[in-house]
Amino acid sequence: MWLIPAITAVILIGVDQATKYLALVNLKPISSMTLVDGFLNLTFVENRGVAFGMFSGQRWFILLLTAVITVVLLYFYGKLPKTKEYKFVRMAMVLVFAGAIGNMIDRVFRGYVVDFFEFDFVRFPVFNVADIFVVVGVFILAFLILFVIKEPEEKKKDE
Repeated sequence: MWLIPAITAVILIGVDQATKYLALVNLKPISSMTLVDGFLNLTFVENRGVAFGMFSGQRWFILLLTAVITVVLLYFYGKLPKTKEYKFVRMAMVLVFAGAIGNMIDRVFRGYVVDFFEFDFVRFPVFNVADIFVVVGVFILAFLILFVIKEPEEKKKDE
């Protein structure tokens, strides 16, 4: 039950780290380049905070918070029913886990997170592949929890 999600997480983390390595090697020296004119730039940023720069400079707090979130995520992953209905919940949790670990690796080994995607048409923080994993995973989880997963009828009657 854990092998496929573990391999998937390792692959996703590898993709994230590979893109960050490419940004470090190719983008850091030039700072920024246009990928799609008027839409998307690649801009190297050393992010020392979390979303929108919150907790900037609080590296150890961020690492502790990430570790706690990761442990909680793994705990609930293990508690999920082993049924097909929860397949997408498990997939979303793997995305969030991979994104969290990808950014945690940066904080541990570099002291900052490498961000490089920048939208040109809207004011939005620069982000990376791990951030995409986290946002997509959380969005899927929220959607499933709010609109798809139903409480079993037996539990409703017991209350």
